[in-house]
Amino acid sequence: MVDPLVEAAREAQRHAYAPYSKYAVGAALEADDGRIFTGSNVENASYGLTNCAERTALFTATSVGVRRFRRVLIVSNSEPPAPPCGACRQVLAEFGLDLVVRSVGPRTERQWTLRELLPDAFTPELLA
Repeated sequence: MVDPLVEAAREAQRHAYAPYSKYAVGAALEADDGRIFTGSNVENASYGLTNCAERTALFTATSVGVRRFRRVLIVSNSEPPAPPCGACRQVLAEFGLDLVVRSVGPRTERQWTLRELLPDAFTPELLA
């Protein structure tokens, strides 16, 4: 059985805007209620303004009020498949460190929890 998150992330990858790096990434984020939100990376000539696929998916979900997530799946053409960048890890951590993070490349895949990828994370609880 094909994971619907893989299909959704691959479709999002096809919409990536990556004219500079040619590194197209797609992401699919599964909410606790089962809804799937997708995103692709969007590059900019001013490189610092580029947005990653994972954050695009998260911002789409939060813009409609979703705040609880089960897992995120990232597809790229990297081998081994790339984990989320540091900025994406920190933004995802806002919504929980137990999030399952799966990265799929052309031939292999990897999986972690966000807690494994971002030990000693700066989270909202530290602001209390």
